[in-house]
Amino acid sequence: MKATQILSNLQFHDSNPNADPLYVDRYGRVILFALKPGQSIKGHAVPHSPFYAIVVKGHGFFAGNDGKERRFGPDDLVIFDPGEEHIARADGEEFAFVGWLLGEPSNHSNKVGGEIAHRRDG
Repeated sequence: MKATQILSNLQFHDSNPNADPLYVDRYGRVILFALKPGQSIKGHAVPHSPFYAIVVKGHGFFAGNDGKERRFGPDDLVIFDPGEEHIARADGEEFAFVGWLLGEPSNHSNKVGGEIAHRRDG
């Protein structure tokens, strides 16, 4: 068994949303995303995995292939299908969510966290 405190290292950055891998292995990865008010994660898709997100702090918006933003808050689960383009955007408060990717072939055990614009894992 492995365990971690999800919010123990929650970090918000002024310049870009932050993405810190909580756990990465060959079976998938778990990432903590932190956005300050007004920050967003541009549209992107994960071709080989669904993307699961659980909001752990604040309120923000997600949109999928239909482009319609919906507001979510703590304890909400959002699910995107493999290949579904999605975005995330903070509302008027800090917004944090945990995302899961399963069986993503590009996983590497040496991935590191940091600001989304500067991530080494693209």
